[in-house]
Amino acid sequence: MSVPQTPGTFGATTTAAEVVDGIDLHGRRAVVTGASSGIGVETARALASAGADVTLAVRNTEAGDRVVARLEAELPSGSGKLTVGLLDLADRSTVAAFAAGWQGPLHILVNNAGVMAPQEITRTPDGREQQFAVNHLGHFALTTGLHRALAAADGARIVSVSSTGHLFSPVVFDDLDYRFRPYDPWTSYGQSKTANILFAVAAAERWADDGITANALMPGNIADTNLARHMDLQEIADFVASGAIALPPQKTVEQGAATSVLLAGSPTVAGVSGRYFEDCAEAKPVTERGTNVGGVAPYALDRDNAARLWQVSEALIG
Repeated sequence: MSVPQTPGTFGATTTAAEVVDGIDLHGRRAVVTGASSGIGVETARALASAGADVTLAVRNTEAGDRVVARLEAELPSGSGKLTVGLLDLADRSTVAAFAAGWQGPLHILVNNAGVMAPQEITRTPDGREQQFAVNHLGHFALTTGLHRALAAADGARIVSVSSTGHLFSPVVFDDLDYRFRPYDPWTSYGQSKTANILFAVAAAERWADDGITANALMPGNIADTNLARHMDLQEIADFVASGAIALPPQKTVEQGAATSVLLAGSPTVAGVSGRYFEDCAEAKPVTERGTNVGGVAPYALDRDNAARLWQVSEALIG
């Protein structure tokens, strides 16, 4: 068995398999949301390959079953058990049912699912703007609903997949649902990704005494993912050409899952909490978006913003 590497030996091209090489996660239980495609599949694969029992929490359980069948055929003997659970983050009832149905401790929760940049505003059945509702509120309800299970794990880790897109917007508390300002798909996406980071900051502080750590991350510019399903290739090309965003080099899905897996299972980041990572390392602060392709905005790590978002989120989910 090889010795786990230190974060300094990881980088943008590191794969999830390289992160878990030599790590033993037998006896640990994990949930990965949105694990029927893209980096969610690779995150589940890597954690299971290290021995963790992984539940794929997905909207389409048939798609989840197909992923499980494929991974079981590909993973070596001694890998963790794979199961599928129904979870639609836009449907509060499935979130509540998933949390209520969980039995025993939960060691790893990877909040991976998300939606990016629908060109027209979409609202969930309870009236919330879709990106904020799915990317943040759904995961907030799920994670708080699983708090007892996480606290029972003695060292649980929460991993929230955010994005460099958080640089597009802070959380606009006075108009979360675009009822007064014109809808913009990218500032909407940006505030939802900022919310993912602020949630990690707040959870890290609130749940430290439970032994729970919480961090957020940017997976990278992934070449093959279902996240951009609401955009065609020309829209993406035009957006990049406009100068509104500068994208880092593309990654494979195996590379894109690496930072999630690092935060979920590597002993090299044990005890680290309330941080934002990219390319398997803690991100550096930036003071303006400009042409930055990475870094973390100060408003996304602000403890007052994090505490306010927690209170607002509790009120919104009832």
